[in-house]
Amino acid sequence: YFAGTLERDRLFIRHAAFYAEHGVDLRLGRRATAIDRAARQVTLDDGATVGYDTLVIATGSRAREVSVPGSHLGGIYYLKRLTDADRLRDEARPGRRAVIVGGGYIGLEVAATCRELGVEVTVLEMADRVMSRVVAEPVSRYYEAEHARHGVDLVLQTRLQEFLPADGGTGRVRAVLCEDGSEHPADFVVVGVGVLAEDQLARDAGLECGNGIVVDEYCRSSDPDIYAIGDCSFHPSRHYGTRLRLESVDNAFEQANTAALNILGTATVHDKVPWFWSDQYHHKLLIVGLSQGHDQVVLRGDPASHSFSACYLRGGELIAIDTVNNAKDQMAARKLIAARVRPDLAKLADPA
Repeated sequence: YFAGTLERDRLFIRHAAFYAEHGVDLRLGRRATAIDRAARQVTLDDGATVGYDTLVIATGSRAREVSVPGSHLGGIYYLKRLTDADRLRDEARPGRRAVIVGGGYIGLEVAATCRELGVEVTVLEMADRVMSRVVAEPVSRYYEAEHARHGVDLVLQTRLQEFLPADGGTGRVRAVLCEDGSEHPADFVVVGVGVLAEDQLARDAGLECGNGIVVDEYCRSSDPDIYAIGDCSFHPSRHYGTRLRLESVDNAFEQANTAALNILGTATVHDKVPWFWSDQYHHKLLIVGLSQGHDQVVLRGDPASHSFSACYLRGGELIAIDTVNNAKDQMAARKLIAARVRPDLAKLADPA
């Protein structure tokens, strides 16, 4: 949509008519301001109240904002809402200069789109490689090389210090200053440094929270009549033996299904192996599982071929995989990870 190749109408999961046809009272432009658990009702920002037997909180996440001098200046954006994309479309014109703060999914996807629109791009990342939190080093290096090949100036191991204002009192940003003293000119800036769970409504209602709304394996909160799903939920994973807060479309859909089944009386545990994706230029990155805690990485295929995978193991068990332009490996790995397979390492490393 930001690139201009997808129309606005195609962004919606369901069109308005769907809700009317299925008896859903859809109230757009309204904000829930309070949950009264004793009365079992939600208060809206227009003073109206909505009663419930069961409540589902699906408030998602909000962009993590940076707090440095100049962060109030015009021309600094976060990509979270449709309106953010609309504003960026107005900014991203050929020959203009963009500075992207953050070398994760959002930062690199915006960088790729901006380059395709003819914008000069600099990416600032404080780690020693891009996407360091989610992919193996060979995958990071592959994407660094691809961005460099497309003309992106990648600056690693640098920290943001200040947004510098333009001359003439325009109130807009003109450059980004880093702690090492380097200055990077910018007609506009996009900040992509992660998100935070949108759980204030739940906190105010006295629900247990911690890195999101704490739920059980059935997606129920500390109040059995209230469920939480998607980016805002902090749920247990039997597969990985820990609590997770996942920021992914797939997880939101899966938890929605789980919550709906439990509300209808069909006891259903949410324990899917998560997966994620990122499109940058013509490259498709697919990640299955969570690699945290791995003790071995097996590279499958040659990055020079533009189709390869990085397989993560812990104690010999395949726990996650990163695939680049390799959907076949991704599909096979989803089954193997779910089955807790301990693969033969020689076969794992052999693309044949």
